[in-house]
Amino acid sequence: MTIMTTEMRDRWLRCQRADPAPRLRLVCFPHAGGAAGFFRTWAGRLPYGVELYAVQYPGRQDRIGEEPAADMDGLAGPVAAALEELPDVPIALFGHSMGAAVAHEVARRLEERGRGPLAGLVVSGRPAPDRLRAAGVHLGGDAALLADLRRLGGTSEETLADPALRALVLPTLRADYRLVETYEPRPGAPIRTPICACLGDADPEVDVDEAAAWADQTAGAFGLRAFPGDHFYLVAHEGELVREVLRHCRLSDPWPSAP
Repeated sequence: MTIMTTEMRDRWLRCQRADPAPRLRLVCFPHAGGAAGFFRTWAGRLPYGVELYAVQYPGRQDRIGEEPAADMDGLAGPVAAALEELPDVPIALFGHSMGAAVAHEVARRLEERGRGPLAGLVVSGRPAPDRLRAAGVHLGGDAALLADLRRLGGTSEETLADPALRALVLPTLRADYRLVETYEPRPGAPIRTPICACLGDADPEVDVDEAAAWADQTAGAFGLRAFPGDHFYLVAHEGELVREVLRHCRLSDPWPSAP
């Protein structure tokens, strides 16, 4: 088990929205190459009573001086330990793409430590663990990584065309791709936390059948929601997606959103 100090916890978990009396703690996990700031705009869409945290993986932004995680244990273990250091509030996890796999592993670890079932796990843009596709983009050169970024969308062409920015982000991106492409899910019983799988209906990374197979990963309730769009459908449909996350966590009360 990871021993977690307050300083270490704050490196992993970035509070995007605090609440004086939270009824739910929503924790978001970004995609490969992504960072905690990707979820900053979610804060204004949440009702009172919900606090928002986002995970900051090593090797990017203010953690650029740290080595990226080499394997799933290097992400899921510290995040689970960091969450255990926060006050006891019902937890929901949301993860997109690589973040979906990390969130699922964190849910498993928290349940194993007696912290579950959680309020909910929402996995986005990723096939179920037993439906993963073989991939080896991380084995190619920079051109292969750039081609995959363009295929998926979500990264501005200005960023891709800037040599200085490419030199900054590509090593971390390659490490993330290596982690998720070599990840082998641990065998084990389904979690008890209810799962909702979300995807874009034109996502080249996951189809409806691969997303629906997440139902086998939970002994609790399961939901499936397809949105119009590609792998980064969640940008254009952010409001709808946040509402879906709250519905999945049974927080559909008509609370006012934060100003």
